[in-house]
Order: sequence, then C-alpha cells, then structure tokens
Amino acid sequence: MDGTVLVADDDRTIRTVLTQALTRAGCKVHATSSLTTLMRWVAEGKGDVVISDVVMPDGNGLEMLPKIAQDRPDLPVIVISAQNTIMTAIKAAEAEAYDYLPKPFDLPDLMKRTARALERAGAPRRAPDTTAQNDEDDLPMVGKTAVMQALYRVIARVMNTDLPVLIWGESGTGKSLIAKAVHDLSDRRSLPFVTVTEADLRDIEGPARVLARVRGGTLLIDEIGDISEEVQARIARMMDAETDSPPRFIATSQHDLAHEGAPLRRDLFYRLSGATLHVPALRDRVEDIPLLAAHFLEKADAAGGAPHALSDLAAKVFSTYAWPGNVRQLEHAMRQLALTSRAVEITGAEAEQIVGGQQGPEPMRAISGPTSEKLGASVERHIRRYFELHGNMLPPPGLYQRILREVEGPLLEVALAATSGNQAKCAELLGINRNTLRKKITDLEIEVTRGRKMM
Repeated sequence: MDGTVLVADDDRTIRTVLTQALTRAGCKVHATSSLTTLMRWVAEGKGDVVISDVVMPDGNGLEMLPKIAQDRPDLPVIVISAQNTIMTAIKAAEAEAYDYLPKPFDLPDLMKRTARALERAGAPRRAPDTTAQNDEDDLPMVGKTAVMQALYRVIARVMNTDLPVLIWGESGTGKSLIAKAVHDLSDRRSLPFVTVTEADLRDIEGPARVLARVRGGTLLIDEIGDISEEVQARIARMMDAETDSPPRFIATSQHDLAHEGAPLRRDLFYRLSGATLHVPALRDRVEDIPLLAAHFLEKADAAGGAPHALSDLAAKVFSTYAWPGNVRQLEHAMRQLALTSRAVEITGAEAEQIVGGQQGPEPMRAISGPTSEKLGASVERHIRRYFELHGNMLPPPGLYQRILREVEGPLLEVALAATSGNQAKCAELLGINRNTLRKKITDLEIEVTRGRKMM
C-alpha cells in the first residue's frame, strides 16, 4: 500500500496496532486520540484515507463526516465503532462514509478495505444526506454477531436505492420487520408501506388496485415462493409496468430461491433479486440470544410489569435451546416470563420450565449424570439432532466452523478451570501454542479466572 492514513481512536492499543500494521504495509500514518486534531489534519490537506472511531473524548466521529465531505470530497473515511447497532451502520451510510466496520474488527479485513480506499482516493463522493432522523429504540433488529453486522451493512447500502429486495430466512426470523425497516429508513418513509398476498393479486384488477394503494411507496409481497405461477406472472408484468410513481418491490420467502427448481419463475426471481438479504436463524447467532432476551424482557416490563433480568444460568439455558420458532418464539417466551416470574432475576429453573413448555424440538443439552456413552457418539447424536431440526432443508453454510466452536468452547473452559486459569499450563495440557490459546480465548469470549483446580 502507498499513501498516508489518518487514524483517530481514543484507544491507545488500537492506535498502536493500526500504526504498526499500516506502516509495515508501506503507509505513512498519523494517529491521534482527538477529533479536533484529526479535523485540523484534514483541513491542512493531509492524508489519503481516514480511519476514525465514532465515540471520541471531544466529539462524535459520524458528526464530522459532513464537514470532511464538504472540505475534502475525495477523502475516503472508514468508520470503526464499538456501538454495534444497525443505527451506526445507517448513520455511517447516510453520512457517506466510505466503509463501516464494527468493533472488534478483523485486522486483515480492515487492511484490505484500507487498500481499496487508497486505490479509490480521489474519486468524488456525493454530498451527504443527513436529514433522516431515526430512533434506535424503535428498530426491530438487535444483534452484535458477525452475521447480523453483515446484514446491517447490506441494509445500509440498499435502503436508499430503488433496487428490488428479496429477503429470505426461516419462519419467525423477522423478515417482514426487516422489510419495514428498509422502508422506514429510506427516502420513501413518508409514502405507504403495503403488504400483499396472493389473494390481493388473484383477480385481473388486483395489480391495479395494489399500485393505487402503494402510490410510489414500498410494496411487500409476502412469501413469494408460495404464490401460484399465474399470479407470479402478474407480479412480473406489474414490475415492468410504466407508471408515474413506481413502487419499490420487496419480497419475502422461507427458502433460498436462487437455485434452479425453486418455486419461483426465473424471470421473476431475476427481477426481484436486485439485492438479496439472508436473515439467519436464531440458532446460527447464539451469542445474540441473551441480548435479544434482555431486549424483549425490557419491552415486556415497559408495558406495565416489574423489571426483570436474566441470571447467568438462565441465559445459558436459552443459549443451548434450538429455538425452532426463532426470534418470534423467543419473544413470546420472554413475554410469558415477564408475566409469571415474581423475582427480579429469572432463574435457571424458570428458564428450563419455559423452554420445556415450548412447542417443537426439545432443548439440545449435554447429557447429565454418569454415562458410558463415548464422546464421539454423543457428538454424533447431537449433530444428527441438529440436522433433524432443519426438516427437509440443509443447515445454513458454515456448519463446520459452527460445530467446532460448540465443541472448542467447553473444552477450553474445562481445561482452563482444571489448570486454575494458568494459560501456560492449559496450553501445555491441550498441546497447543500459548498464543493460539490466547487468540481462541478472545475469539470465543471465554472468561479466565484464577481459582481452585477442578482435579
């Protein structure tokens, strides 16, 4: 890489890591913990790329983007932030940031994005549109996992385009809520948002009536894959119709419609898939379950109930349950707990009881008590159970890493407990490098505590 990078972050470690990595890559680096200093450098014409945190001691990095865009429209700005919500991604997109990465970020990924930004430095960007005002509390999406952050970034990129959007994911994952969020965060937010099903389009006048209702707003076609081929043909013609105020088309489906043989006309698929959003199942974003549960409890308590919080054991119970009904099922369970739990803290026993009463597959728990079953057989049984939960569908891609993570986490936790948290002894016990162990502890978010040995 060749160029000068301005780094603004109040975390000294991040400044040091980025300075060293960028310098080794051939860049010149100016690093600061002050937005005031950053803006002075920008005004002086320094830098080819900016990497900036959002929350700084002397201001908000996002609020500086319009000024940078005005003074240096050819200067790419990469925003990094520990505020891992969709609103951060949305505001970064509205302020015309070159890119956005949530913390903790992957350093090689950030380096690649910086290299691309340096290659594109000099290309003017549009004047930022900062007129949209959104209340983060009203947004339907909660999650800090990588899959949700990726979804946030795609939404931020497509919300103010006219591209049709195809949203797919299992029942209960929140596809319709995401469609509504795309509309509410877009330039069409003041226009109608209309949801239609096959019944609305079955007769020959149906498309005309629907277009009259939507009036240039957003048209959501629910479960497009379940609609008959005849009505699908009408939708295709409706999308091609020339009108004074064409709507934006969004469709949802429980299945991936990209493959041949999917229950959707190919011509309609190509029209609808201007942008495709995959909404992950809850079991594929396990780290978000305690966060979502707390969100739904707070929402239920705000309706008039006493305040509630999850105990660590309750959070663990919920994180090991398969949640076949996804986010919708979790929300219903939290509503029920908010009504029935008398204590402030929800116990593991209450969590077990509410999960045991849920319809669908039983929780995926480890076997308790003495057993002669070998570890391999136990793992195989749980993996087979995982496949059964998906019915006739295959699990989402990336299964290998998800399974390894499920096994690796408990192994490291038990080994660390057995060695009283001594990482050198633990690495020796496991037969891995100490630096490898440290990285896995960080990646898996394992708490290391010194204490009495287990054995």
